[in-house]
Amino acid sequence: MIETIKFGPLKWSHIVRPTEEDLQALKDHYHFHPLDIEDCRSVVNLRPKIDVYDDYYFLILHFPSFDTTQTFVDTKEIKVFWGKDFLITIGKSHWLVKDMFSQEKAKALAGKRMEVGSSDILLYNILERLMLETQNLTEKVEKDVDGCGKALFGKKAEKTIEKISITRKNVVLLNTMFRPQLQLFNKLQSGAIEGFAENMEDYWGNILDYYQKIWDMVEDCGELIKGYSNTFDSLQVNRTNEVIKILTLISSILLPLTFIASLYGMNINLPIQDHPESFLIVTFIMAVIAIGMLVYFKIRRWM
Repeated sequence: MIETIKFGPLKWSHIVRPTEEDLQALKDHYHFHPLDIEDCRSVVNLRPKIDVYDDYYFLILHFPSFDTTQTFVDTKEIKVFWGKDFLITIGKSHWLVKDMFSQEKAKALAGKRMEVGSSDILLYNILERLMLETQNLTEKVEKDVDGCGKALFGKKAEKTIEKISITRKNVVLLNTMFRPQLQLFNKLQSGAIEGFAENMEDYWGNILDYYQKIWDMVEDCGELIKGYSNTFDSLQVNRTNEVIKILTLISSILLPLTFIASLYGMNINLPIQDHPESFLIVTFIMAVIAIGMLVYFKIRRWM
């Protein structure tokens, strides 16, 4: 269903899950390019882009959002038809743009609609809201990265591995999501994409500042979580080596003692086996061997 809010001659329409009837209505009324309509039919996320036509622009943008468990980052896609006197936003789910549209619709019914003079300003307001939400989400991921750093030296290895793995997955997704869009926002700020209103460079520059700040945060998080992951792997390998070393030392000490015990357990004639203090003598010899090996390991700094 196509819902619309009017701001004087300007119209903002929003479609949550476009049906074939909705797409046909857009094609018949606005004469959008068939390839753009086809992109709106896609059920998978497409690569972010901006297509330039004589009378409108078509944008595909990606923004992050946490899943229902507030653990993993998902990619939310929004498609925008941007014309001189209209803005049409299309999303696959009830998300931030839908919430913003509903709020503006309620304000319009109450006579307190947003003051916008052009579709450029309306698009800027939507993008600014998305950038603020994205920045808040990125800051939360940044806190998760810091938490991974603090958990490195904890004793619960399984939880630390899980925390690092989840955080690293989120950082990688943010990185792959933001990288292709940086050039797109650069085009808006530089004037390569002219828009329909004059003197918008400062506004697009503000959006680019948001994006650059978020991008820098994501890059820093990527470097940190990679370092934390490598450090954690090194710590785990070191701990494993320590355990193996201790077990090896214990086995080395017990090996000659086990040999002597097995030897004197055999039913054959052996030295001092008939001596009345044979048990104490053999025990003393075994103790001397064990102590001698411990001293040797200490001298060689193997323990």
